[in-house]
Amino acid sequence: MALMPIKFDLKKRVKLAQSVWFMFWFAVMAGVLVFSLGLFFKIELRKRSELMDNNESHFLPNLLILVGLIACGINALGGKICYDSLDPTKFVKWKPMLKTFLIGCVGFNCLLIFTSLLCFLMRIPLQFTLADGLKNGMRFYKDTDTPGRCYMKRTLDMMQIEFRCCGNDNYRDWFEIQWISNRYLDFSSKEVKDRIGSNVDGQYLMDGVPFSCCNPSSPRPCIQLQMTNNSAHYSYDHYTEELNVWKRGCREALLSYYGGLMNTIGALVLLVTMLEIGVTIGLQYVNSSLSTLSNPEDPESESEGWLLEKTVKETFTDIMAKMKAMSKGSKVGEGEEAPAES
Repeated sequence: MALMPIKFDLKKRVKLAQSVWFMFWFAVMAGVLVFSLGLFFKIELRKRSELMDNNESHFLPNLLILVGLIACGINALGGKICYDSLDPTKFVKWKPMLKTFLIGCVGFNCLLIFTSLLCFLMRIPLQFTLADGLKNGMRFYKDTDTPGRCYMKRTLDMMQIEFRCCGNDNYRDWFEIQWISNRYLDFSSKEVKDRIGSNVDGQYLMDGVPFSCCNPSSPRPCIQLQMTNNSAHYSYDHYTEELNVWKRGCREALLSYYGGLMNTIGALVLLVTMLEIGVTIGLQYVNSSLSTLSNPEDPESESEGWLLEKTVKETFTDIMAKMKAMSKGSKVGEGEEAPAES
């Protein structure tokens, strides 16, 4: 017994084919959208690739680009098949490959579901990637004369200004590293010597942050140096006063931005998946309704379309039986080859 059978006449079959054809070309545009989102996401990651610990974060945009290209190709071909189904003489050439094409559509739908889930789950590894990448980037902030690190200062400053953040977890992360280059330090100064000498690693540490951490909305001039020294500034208490630097860490800010972007893309890919499932079901009905014409020589005769030729249980049983037969066949083949080798 077929699953979800529907009776069709010529008018219904034509209307079905036209509707599915329209849905296929709409799905082509959806594929272009997925491709564009993947490209946009990749560009956004490239902008701050220096702050990423590895290149694994580019797996998702690459997958989105690939899925978008496949969607364009597979849906364009499906649209052509539906258009040719209106003419029985043209549809004949598609019949031998239609079953394989439908299986490919089902596999592509599974790939879309996997991609959408990946968009929601990639937030976790991205968090660790950003944490390590930002930590390394801050260490290289001062190396403006070192090849390969010349633009790290600019990258971090622009990021902190754009995302209104400071440091990795918070502004105090800058207190733990030397972010001023040695070329701008006066080593004849007693203060510089004392600071470097008091540190085990010989770094010039200070309770200050780069200018890009300053909040321009603050009413008082930015206090970015000696932030924990109350006596260094008039009417200032760093324990109680609202600091005029960004309090949010850049890891949280970037994670919020990229996480929101991935969630949006994941939701859109999920909608595309629903559309792809719809066109796959529609094409199956077009195929089955044309295969069961009561009089193949009369295009106006009635037919029956279905989602599956048998019930889900019977279909699953047939698939398992075929897999067992293939497994037995391979074992028999190996058994026949064994004596020949000896």
